Amino acid sequence: MEIRFEADPGMDRGSAKVVTHPAEQVQWKNLETAIQAAEKRITVINASNNRQVTLEAGKVAVIEAEGRMCSVRLITGEMYLLNTRLKFAMEALDTPGFIKINNQTIINTRYIKEFSATANARVEVLLTDNNSYTVSRYYINDFRRNYHG
Repeated sequence: MEIRFEADPGMDRGSAKVVTHPAEQVQWKNLETAIQAAEKRITVINASNNRQVTLEAGKVAVIEAEGRMCSVRLITGEMYLLNTRLKFAMEALDTPGFIKINNQTIINTRYIKEFSATANARVEVLLTDNNSYTVSRYYINDFRRNYHG
């Protein structure tokens, strides 16, 4: 199989479009599995049994500062701990779609359901699991520049 890469500036960052001959459709699941296996992973701690778990970064919905560690919440509601400070968590992710929205919170823009303006030049963000977060004034320009919902 010949593999050819092309860039499309109209696509969202972190997206890929795979075009194949109709006869290759039986290979789609294998291709999808291979691409997902290449996705960035992070190692977190399951607080209930103190064991390390490796997660795909794309499944993370929110990372919040918890002292010298961070809490990691998946969109399914599962909670884990990340043994690093929030400022280093963003570097560890190194994945498109994550935006720091205030001094305590990083969200995955993939799970933004809607957002609306509130008082004092802030923005309220509602995720697909119906949890809401506030984008502070300091981070509002980054949010506008990086969110392409």
